[in-house]
Amino acid sequence: MTAPPDARIAFIRANRERYLRELTSWIACPSISADPAYNANVRDSAETAAARMRAAGLTGEVLDTAGHPVAYGEWLGAPGAPTILIYGHHDVQPADPLDLWMSPPFEASVREGKIYGRGSVDDKGQVLMHLAAIEAHLCVNGTLPINVKVIVEGEEEIGSPNFEAFLARESARLECDVVVVSDTAVFAEDVPSLTVSLRGLVHWEVTVHGPSSDLHSGYYGGVVRNPLEALAQMLASLKDRDGRVAVPGFYDGVRELTAAERAEYGTLPFDDAREAETLGVSTLAGEAGYTPLERMWRRPTLELNGMYGGYQGPGGKTIVPSFARAKISARLVPAQDPAHVKQAVTEHLRRVAPPGVRVEVEAHGDVRAVETSRDHPAVLAAARAMERGFGKPPVFIGTGGTIGPVSSFDRILGLPQVLIGVGLPDDAIHAPNEKFDLGQFYGGIETMAYLYDELAAELHP
Repeated sequence: MTAPPDARIAFIRANRERYLRELTSWIACPSISADPAYNANVRDSAETAAARMRAAGLTGEVLDTAGHPVAYGEWLGAPGAPTILIYGHHDVQPADPLDLWMSPPFEASVREGKIYGRGSVDDKGQVLMHLAAIEAHLCVNGTLPINVKVIVEGEEEIGSPNFEAFLARESARLECDVVVVSDTAVFAEDVPSLTVSLRGLVHWEVTVHGPSSDLHSGYYGGVVRNPLEALAQMLASLKDRDGRVAVPGFYDGVRELTAAERAEYGTLPFDDAREAETLGVSTLAGEAGYTPLERMWRRPTLELNGMYGGYQGPGGKTIVPSFARAKISARLVPAQDPAHVKQAVTEHLRRVAPPGVRVEVEAHGDVRAVETSRDHPAVLAAARAMERGFGKPPVFIGTGGTIGPVSSFDRILGLPQVLIGVGLPDDAIHAPNEKFDLGQFYGGIETMAYLYDELAAELHP
């Protein structure tokens, strides 16, 4: 006979301080996947994840890839029950600039009910929520209502370059009914939320070549086409005055929002002026005819990420530079084809290039947008779990960001996914002073404990 459900919650609440110590210890491992100097730390972090899986009652091992390792564990003691695959990542962003941190990034500090440190919410803390919830089930009840597999990846912060090969290699081992991802945020504190759409991502590097070397602007200015000027003209042609992308074919497949969706977004507590002030800008901007939330969640974007060329040092240097370069990215919405968008933008840039320069365009990335129906049984189960964990039903939101593995699960394994993260919008992920609100952390553990019950009931064969 299993213990009553509240016994698991009592176990979780009695172990909060231990969970906090475990997260503090994991944060201390600087698992920066982008910097080869930290390769050993990334492996140590994977070993930490595998050890915590074993402590929770799962198997736990480190699986190698062509890059950084993956931690994997499973518990398959519920014959005939559904199987879920929990995904997270243990690698973190670089901590620079260090002088902007109020406390050392890899020495976790608790202040005013929040734990500060790199990886606290993105994604070590949210991975630990699941391991703690699994442990509560197994320690209190001796079993889980559902079969569980857990992947904790080591390259998410660098675009998961080896993850798809890992999925293909391990497809049999990873067979399941649904993927659960806790690497997202809620809309606001005290507004429980489930993410049902993620945007995709592609990007370009554009180089405009002019003369074979920098030229004296007094002799050759006005005679030789300036690559910086040419590049500026090309980039300006990408959007019209209303903020709409002017590239032919860019919006192919994009679905307009329904009146119901727009009405739902309009009920969310979002203040344009306050958001602008928080971001340090005078006003929010973007594609005309859409609200900021609609632009962030349901409209594609084309952004200039960087532009450089010519002299960058102190003082003046009067030249016509030999080249100019720009980096551009696009966030995609469901039904947009990444390959089509890459080709459309590439052709447009080449077409609008003025005479007198040579243009190179390199296109990268093929991450599709992902959308999960809010009526999917797994999403309904997650909604009930979040209501039990946080005391009120969640709203359904999108996110403007991209999680590459989510697209990979969708495209390669054809699996439905539940995005049930509990971070807050001001958690400063990828920035100095990243934090995880402890109320969200502890509430997230309880939510995940309920989630396994709800998924077992909703996904029963």
